[in-house]
Amino acid sequence: MSKPAFWLRCEKKEFERRSALTPTTSKKLIDAGFEIFVERDEQRIFDDSEYEAVGCKLVDNNSWPSAPTSVPIIGLKELPESTDPLPHTHIQFAHCYKRQAGWSKVLSRFHHGGGTLYDIEFLNDTSGRRVAAFGFHAGFAGAAAGALALAAQRKGQPLGLLTPYENETDMINSVRELLGGSGKGVKALVIGALGRCGRGAVDLFRKIGLDEDDILKWDMAETAKGGPFSEILDVDIFVNCIYLSSKIPPFINERTIAAVGKQRRLSVVVDVSCDTTNPFNPIPIYNINTTFDNPTVPVQVGEGNPPLSVISIDHLPTLLPREASEQFSGDLLPSLLDFPSRQTAPTWANAEKLFKEKLAEAVAEEKL
Repeated sequence: MSKPAFWLRCEKKEFERRSALTPTTSKKLIDAGFEIFVERDEQRIFDDSEYEAVGCKLVDNNSWPSAPTSVPIIGLKELPESTDPLPHTHIQFAHCYKRQAGWSKVLSRFHHGGGTLYDIEFLNDTSGRRVAAFGFHAGFAGAAAGALALAAQRKGQPLGLLTPYENETDMINSVRELLGGSGKGVKALVIGALGRCGRGAVDLFRKIGLDEDDILKWDMAETAKGGPFSEILDVDIFVNCIYLSSKIPPFINERTIAAVGKQRRLSVVVDVSCDTTNPFNPIPIYNINTTFDNPTVPVQVGEGNPPLSVISIDHLPTLLPREASEQFSGDLLPSLLDFPSRQTAPTWANAEKLFKEKLAEAVAEEKL
């Protein structure tokens, strides 16, 4: 009987430096009897040699399409747009189960190829909790990006290229320095503050020096009355960390922004949740994802009013690629060890059932 295996593909998304498997977790899988193939990748935060040293088999960059279809392909971000059929099993974030733009075309590739998608966002344990998520580091990095955008805006400049930090300490020191030595005096509001993402944002704001009273922590209790919320306009940075699963009233909109005019304090919105193309997006003041080389998009606020910008980068944790990868991959490891029993292991069996349901919706949508 052949060994169970995983094929770690390179990431094709620009600036993405994280990895679904790290050398640490790869070694644990190898020690458990798995064979691990790793595509060479200069963009990845971990050197190829780090994988080779723990027993991984290095293969050519972006060679997964020619891998045996029996070997599952594991990655993080979505594959580049294509109509090529997908015959493999893919483990990744696909961003297509909530009817995001192009969702049915993504899933139709699996229909044409006969492959299977296990979307990491929907790998849950028996209690319904996600087995692995980048939430904490997404919130942490998002809050940092928001503070950097505020510092740039105070100088009358747009936020420039964001580059990953070697570690958390470097990030904190850099943000504090650009804010003049401390974040003291900055006021922030985090919605979704009780979740992993929200806790990460709050932690960053504390570490750069915001006073505790200047970190407003909202969750379901505070938003139960339904938006828009005028309180958002009275802080410097608003960070959205909710997990959107259904239609809700907007948190802010262009009408409420226009109503306060020059009295608005809000300068930066960080939409960590990044439901940009979701029809239920609760921050309907922008409509594009921003990028590491162009991190902000200006909001139309009317002539003479203070500027307002939105950060909507959908892979913020790559600002701390090594730490975020180690945390995520370590959390995912127990489920990966169970993958050979995926027909009966609840996490995988439920994820496959969901895939088949979404695939059927896509087939109907595309009239296949």
